[in-house]
Amino acid sequence: MKDILLRSLSGLLYVVLLIFVLTSGSQHALFALFFVFGIVSLIEFKKLIQFNSIAPYFIFAILYFVFGYWQLVLNSTTGLKEATQILMVLTIFVELLLIKDLFSHKTIPLFITKRYIITTFYLSSGFVFLVLIGNFHEPYNPEILLGSFILVWVNDTFAYLIGKNFGKQKLFEKISPKKTVEGFLGGLFFACIASYFISRFTDTPNFTFNSWLILSIIISVFGTLGDLIESKFKRQAGVKDSGAIMPGHGGLLDRLDSMIFASPFIYLFLRILQYVS
Repeated sequence: MKDILLRSLSGLLYVVLLIFVLTSGSQHALFALFFVFGIVSLIEFKKLIQFNSIAPYFIFAILYFVFGYWQLVLNSTTGLKEATQILMVLTIFVELLLIKDLFSHKTIPLFITKRYIITTFYLSSGFVFLVLIGNFHEPYNPEILLGSFILVWVNDTFAYLIGKNFGKQKLFEKISPKKTVEGFLGGLFFACIASYFISRFTDTPNFTFNSWLILSIIISVFGTLGDLIESKFKRQAGVKDSGAIMPGHGGLLDRLDSMIFASPFIYLFLRILQYVS
C-alpha cells in the first residue's frame, strides 16, 4: 500500500509540474524545466551506456542554448531554420539506426564514437526539439507540446491496461517481456480517441482534428519504439530502471524516453504541415 501511494504521489508531482509549466505561458519556465530534465536524463543515460566523459554535458548545453535562445539573443531567425533542418536530419538518421539496432538480436554497439553520437543526436537533440515544439508558433503557444504529452500518457496507460488484461502476443519479448501487440494496438486506439477531445479543447493555428489524429499515430508508434530502445539499453546494462529519482517509477529518463525519441518526428510533422498549409 505504501509503495502504491509513493508511486502515485511521485507520478502526480511529475504530471502536475509539467502541466503547470506548459500552461503558465512562460517560455523561460519551459526552457528551464527541460534544461534540468535534460541534465538529469543525461546523467542517467551516461550510466546506462557506461560513459564517463563530461563532454556530453557541454554539448547538450551548447545545443540547448543555441537553438533555444537563437532568436531571442540575435533578434533574428536568419540561419535558424537551416540549422534546425540539419539537426533534425542528423537526429532522425541516428534514431533510425537505433531502430535498426532494436531489431537486431545482438547488443547495441557502444564504441566510444557511438557513445558521443547517441548522447548528442538521440538524447540532447531530443530535448532541443521538445523546446522547439513548444516555441513553434508565434505568439508562444505550447498547446501542441502539452497535447503531445497527454497523448503519450494516454497511450502508455491504455497499452499497459489492455496488455495486462488481454495481451497474448508479445511485441518484443526479449527486450520488454510485458509489452504485447494487443497492448500497443490498444494504446494507439485510445490515443486516436484522445486526439479528438484534445482538438476540441485547443486552439492552435492550422491544427485540426486530422492533424491531432496523425500526431497521435506518430507519438504512439515512435514513442513505443523509443521506450523499447531505452529498455534494450537497460537490459544491456543489467538494470531495471534508468535511475531512482522518481520513487515507484524509476528514473526521469524512464518517464521521458517516449517523448525524447518522438520529438524530432513531431517537429518534422509540424514543418511539413506548415509547408503545405
